[in-house]
Amino acid sequence: MINVLVTGGNGQLASCIKDVERQYDHLNFIYTDYQELDICDLQQVQNFFESNENINYCINCAAYTAVDKAETEIDKAFEINALGAKKLAIVCNEYGAILIHISTDFIFDGKKNKPYTEADVAKPINVYGASKLQGEVEIQQVLKEHYIIRTSWLYSEYGNNFMKTMLSLAETRDSISIVNDQIGTPTYARDLAEVIIHIINTKAQSYGTYHYSNLGEVSWYDFAKAIFKETNTKIKVNPIKTQNYPTPAQRPIFSVMDKTKIKTSLGIEIPHWRDSLLRAIKHLFF
Repeated sequence: MINVLVTGGNGQLASCIKDVERQYDHLNFIYTDYQELDICDLQQVQNFFESNENINYCINCAAYTAVDKAETEIDKAFEINALGAKKLAIVCNEYGAILIHISTDFIFDGKKNKPYTEADVAKPINVYGASKLQGEVEIQQVLKEHYIIRTSWLYSEYGNNFMKTMLSLAETRDSISIVNDQIGTPTYARDLAEVIIHIINTKAQSYGTYHYSNLGEVSWYDFAKAIFKETNTKIKVNPIKTQNYPTPAQRPIFSVMDKTKIKTSLGIEIPHWRDSLLRAIKHLFF
């Protein structure tokens, strides 16, 4: 039996992992949220590993993800995203567990005009991105046996995300304005969950940093249009520029990531974002 600890166990990615892992009887998953396990408390993490013997993998889904609030809650963002990741890495190192840590496309500044590779220099332009990048650095310094998976525009039928927000707004509005000059790639959290479990199930040892999102690239405006089209939702969508929709945190204008490494090193097949959107909508409504 392979034992897998999942932090942030009530979030959308962990919820998708719960759905996918039902197919794998030989994998035993332990889900915790911050009430049961505070990753920022080193002693608590050590006690948890001591009490739950033989944890083979730790999937860190725990994160501070309030991008705009992070601009004022700087210490909290770094405590969870950087120091929390470091403490998990320390304990994983002590107990011989492999850490699979989820990071973000927001570590990049968005000034490149072609997809970012894992070798590109990270230059975050907001506190959230900086805190997630520091988390990566902390893990790399402490633990050899780790996977850092950078993902982007995560959504699913669970939790709070862009797809569900759009559909909720459409219930009370006739029109909506969405930025059309920020380009990236949506990622269906269930697809990412399948990638993570593939790494565990195959006992892969190609440790390091990887990019994973669905294939293709799109603006938030066109993503919203696709969501409404595929759900037959009647609402007018107006394109606007980022400068006309100011937010506390600056966003990268272009954050498409190159997935060549994860496809070749780990044998991952990646669906196009439109195909995955259809699957997500099916799971949401049926």
